Amino acid sequence: MYIAHTIADLRNHLARFTRPAFVPTMGNLHDGHIALVKQAKTLGDVTVASIFINRLQFLPHEDFDTYPRTWDADCAQLEAAGCNVLFAPDEKVLYPEPQTYKVHPPAALADILEGHFRPGFFIGVSTVVIKLFSCVFGSTPGGVAVFGKKDYQQLMIIRHMVRQFALPIDIVAGETQRAPDGLALSSRNGYLSESERVEAVQLSLALKQLVRDAHDANAELAARLPELEARAMSKLTKRGWVPDYLTVRRQPDLQPPQAGDALVALGAARIGSTRLIDNLEVA
Repeated sequence: MYIAHTIADLRNHLARFTRPAFVPTMGNLHDGHIALVKQAKTLGDVTVASIFINRLQFLPHEDFDTYPRTWDADCAQLEAAGCNVLFAPDEKVLYPEPQTYKVHPPAALADILEGHFRPGFFIGVSTVVIKLFSCVFGSTPGGVAVFGKKDYQQLMIIRHMVRQFALPIDIVAGETQRAPDGLALSSRNGYLSESERVEAVQLSLALKQLVRDAHDANAELAARLPELEARAMSKLTKRGWVPDYLTVRRQPDLQPPQAGDALVALGAARIGSTRLIDNLEVA
């Protein structure tokens, strides 16, 4: 596996290829990341991953300084998965000067759900992603980038951004990887205590129940959604969680659903000091 630490080195190495398949990460890798890398290997002529902990997407009170750095283990996992190139810039490489030019996704998509509870989060995400795209695809005709459905709102925002900027990049979704009990794999699961880890599966169970309730509501879903959301959040609250939202939205733009829409149930809640997110698409 070739490791590039500078943009020039990365572009020079990738210039011989025509279709990079790219998986951006913040490191602290788990089986969900590795599944995306393995999926990417089938989609291009060179598989590229990045490790960069992006300060722009952390709020002042969040865990940028304590976010786990697991470089040796990450490299070993990527190499074992068949990753060809790892781009690992430090902050001075990716942000050599203050990043005053930023991508502001539309409020209708970016200031709801995660964006409501983490103001500015998707500005930081969109800005670093388009910059990473420039680094990875800047010397090629284009390619493909793989993003997990685990971060569903992020996936939708990146898809819209690529389409509106007419970037020659195909955005491919990777299915959420789960532990045997159903908990969505996440780097922040490592923050959970033993008892919290046992309890953590209740978020996915709450979303499954919300999906069932949405199906039962059928044509009345739009009218009954506030009641269904309140019921789902109340059940988690009684178990000691602090939920931010549990909701059902239409898939492409995460707006309130109408009859016949393809739906997704999304939730975010805190157990102890750990905030978890999850979602389930509704067939």
